[in-house]
Amino acid sequence: MHKNLFALIFLFMGTGIFAQEGFKLGFHGGLPINDFNDAVTLTLALDAGYMYAANETIDIGIATGFIHGFGESFSSEAIEADFPNVEFMPVAASVRIWTSNSFSFGVDGGYAVGINDGNDGGLYYRPVIGYLMGPSTEVNFSYSTVELDGATWNTLNLGVLYTFKSKRSR
Repeated sequence: MHKNLFALIFLFMGTGIFAQEGFKLGFHGGLPINDFNDAVTLTLALDAGYMYAANETIDIGIATGFIHGFGESFSSEAIEADFPNVEFMPVAASVRIWTSNSFSFGVDGGYAVGINDGNDGGLYYRPVIGYLMGPSTEVNFSYSTVELDGATWNTLNLGVLYTFKSKRSR
């Protein structure tokens, strides 16, 4: 048993784990939950950033983008509601930890600037789990949060990210 455990640990440590350094561009779609569940139908977002390989398994960098939440509209005999669109531009620091050649997890954290009228923005964080589908294409699942005055913006997201590798990449 100990030999198998030792062999598994050695295999994990000996595999060619590599970071994904370079400029990243992608998009994600999401479903709002909690405070904005009734006011926003769905979200679409553009993601951009740059990651630097701090070592073989850890990337650090910056992230930004544009998040657009489509306002809900509905009417009935008794009620008519037309909620506005909600928009943010996050500016964040990023960390990704690569546990294998294909799997990573990390977080983006910073501030989301409110773009639409009456939206002051707030503290932004986004835990991310990613799976590398090819040498430069990642599919990721994330949970976005923006702490607003009196409400919290939360979405569950599914996205695709493409890495334009720098010449220094391994």
